[in-house]
Amino acid sequence: MRTEQEMMNLILDFAKMDDRILAAYLKGSRTNPNVPPDIYRDFDIMYVVTETYSFIHDTSWMKHFGTVMLMQEQDTDFGYGGRFQIRSNYDESYSWLLLFDDGNRIDVGVETLAVMESGRNRNKLFLPLLDKVGCLPHLPPPTDEDFHIKKPSEKRFHGYCNEFFWSLCDVAKGIARDKLPFAMTTYHALSREMLEVMLDWYIGIGTHYAVSGGKLHKYLKKYLPSDFYTAYQNIYCDASYTSFWAPIDTAIQLFRKAALLVAQDGGFSYPEQKEQAAKKYMQYIRSTLA
Repeated sequence: MRTEQEMMNLILDFAKMDDRILAAYLKGSRTNPNVPPDIYRDFDIMYVVTETYSFIHDTSWMKHFGTVMLMQEQDTDFGYGGRFQIRSNYDESYSWLLLFDDGNRIDVGVETLAVMESGRNRNKLFLPLLDKVGCLPHLPPPTDEDFHIKKPSEKRFHGYCNEFFWSLCDVAKGIARDKLPFAMTTYHALSREMLEVMLDWYIGIGTHYAVSGGKLHKYLKKYLPSDFYTAYQNIYCDASYTSFWAPIDTAIQLFRKAALLVAQDGGFSYPEQKEQAAKKYMQYIRSTLA
């Protein structure tokens, strides 16, 4: 694998030699002082350009960085463009995710000067690399505060509680009907997501809402007390219906433990009635399967 310095040299050399490029800046984890460095971090690069058309319609310029082994781009079906609803305005900005054969990855975008000035594609994780025309803004040092866990409103708190218990009832129904894909997807995409957000809020209390939980809650292990994280590990289940119920029970216990503290901190009530109703329904489902 090429070193960080080798990759940065390639990124800067390309910007210097291409007259279409006015400036370059770095985004993402490599600018974040709170992310431990490792070899897996992407190089999140944005080039400020005179126009985007030529970059999109002739991608031979990518060869400058090496052999692309795998790629996603903004206009790929079910790619990140679709997921984040940014499949438009390609004449203003466009981006690619590039995985190279040595294991390095560059997430590279091009944006016009007008888009750069609007700040549409950047946040506070912004580090200027090259400015040929003096167009980049002078901003404070990079910070991840845009991604810090946000304290929930009472409405948001109760909405997540309601969805957690409601979706678990659907999981139970999927088990009863022998619909494993439905049960598993509902559990992991809905129930688990509600739990992980609640755990983020719990972390927020202990850190004064001054840290990021990370993409897809990846810093739970870093910030949760060991007993919480041990319980969290036990919410995962295998494909056996008989062993599915124990992780569900653990998830409910962990959700309650975190949610009671979040409710206390926010001055909210905990929806005890909803928890008991969901547990009663799931117990009924289990009794029909006995």
